[in-house]
Amino acid sequence: MPETYHMISDESIEKMKTNAMLINTSRGALVDTEAVIRGLKSGKIGYLGLDVYEEEADLFFEDLSNKIIQDDLFTRLLTFPNVVITGHQGFFTQEALEAIAETTLSNITEFDKGLECKNRLTKGYIKTK
Repeated sequence: MPETYHMISDESIEKMKTNAMLINTSRGALVDTEAVIRGLKSGKIGYLGLDVYEEEADLFFEDLSNKIIQDDLFTRLLTFPNVVITGHQGFFTQEALEAIAETTLSNITEFDKGLECKNRLTKGYIKTK
């Protein structure tokens, strides 16, 4: 959303206590990565945990262990000993997986019985190319 784009910026980082811990499990675009790197280098950010990253589509969903990563900001983040990047695995809990399975089975059952599926996406939410 435009209102939350780069919400974590130089300005917001400057307001943090020195050695602050920042964890983002929401949306990658909330964080201005260049500002966060400056915050890490200055010590304003003492610890960074990212489960999401603004340019994650080309990074998180395939094995890149034998490839050169072209994203210089991402590779810079990887050099900090106080940064952990989990690559969209934060949801990977037993509770979350059970909820996903239950919702999926409910959707299939509703569809099979000809009922209106409460989780059906409308055209306004379907992303098209």
